[in-house]
Amino acid sequence: MGKLVNLGITLVIGTLFGFLFFKLKVPGGMMVGALLAVSVLSVCTDFAYMPSYARVAAQITAGAFIACTVEKSDLKRLPYIIKPAAILLTGMLILNIAMGFLIHGVTNLDWVTAFMCAVPGGMSDTPIIAADMGGNGGKVAVMQFARLLTGIGLFPSLILAVTKQEKIPQREGRGRVTSGGKKNPAEFALTAVVAGVCGVIGKLSGVPVGALLFALIGVIVLKLLFDKAYLPMWMKRAAQVLSGCYIGSSVTYQDVAELKDLIPAVILLLLGYMVTCLIVGGIMAKVCGMSRRESMLAATPAGASDMALISADLGVQSPDLIVLQVVRMLVVISVFPQIINLLVHFLP
Repeated sequence: MGKLVNLGITLVIGTLFGFLFFKLKVPGGMMVGALLAVSVLSVCTDFAYMPSYARVAAQITAGAFIACTVEKSDLKRLPYIIKPAAILLTGMLILNIAMGFLIHGVTNLDWVTAFMCAVPGGMSDTPIIAADMGGNGGKVAVMQFARLLTGIGLFPSLILAVTKQEKIPQREGRGRVTSGGKKNPAEFALTAVVAGVCGVIGKLSGVPVGALLFALIGVIVLKLLFDKAYLPMWMKRAAQVLSGCYIGSSVTYQDVAELKDLIPAVILLLLGYMVTCLIVGGIMAKVCGMSRRESMLAATPAGASDMALISADLGVQSPDLIVLQVVRMLVVISVFPQIINLLVHFLP
């Protein structure tokens, strides 16, 4: 009975503060608010508690929600973005591995945590994946929050300054076509069942981050073949709260005391992203015929939805830019953790 009460307290506090941060328009507010509030609860009291299946539920929901963002029109654009996508993902992987070694060298973080801190993935997904792989999800969340803040707040100004004199051509081609029509409860239920079954199979398979990966694949198949995949936005918010509560409940006083040690790692990571944005953006512009502004936006460490808004503000109207960000998100969340898991087996 005590654990149920503690679970209830944890969820209520996480939800309240998550909603507060969301209303304050903090990036990733639902997760950040829940994480901070439950971390304080965990450090100051014995009330914070989240069962392990909450992590699995959050992974399944995250995988399903990411899959629901994939559109059939994205497949039609793939032949046009294979080359820039290959350059972008190669650059991101090199950055991820190089930064992982550097972060491990300047901090006392374990290998999994160091590499996951540098993953150019989602604020909501990466910390829970890190926790599933045995890393410190709280510290990964801090680093991912710094990445998200700079990706949204700093990089657009940097890109505008670098490309101020550039004339931006309007790229031809149809825009990204999203599924129309009103979604209904039956589609939501079908998506939840497919994601749940595939996620459980993935968890039982023993594949790293299998719950998220299998749910992602299952719902993508459902979406592309039948166009029936749908999850309401409140499900994503709930998954963010679950992730924040789960990670926060594992935070200790020692973790808080060691946060100051992350400052050099944060600085290194942000410098790494800036250099990568300049170099990878430059290569994509030269090799793929993109404008430098568009290519640098593609290499910016922010999300697909953020890029849609930011790119329009900077005068770039390109459906390929959004598709590139979707491809990056899918590959980074599904493939990069597998590479990291393989890599750490060969490290001391």
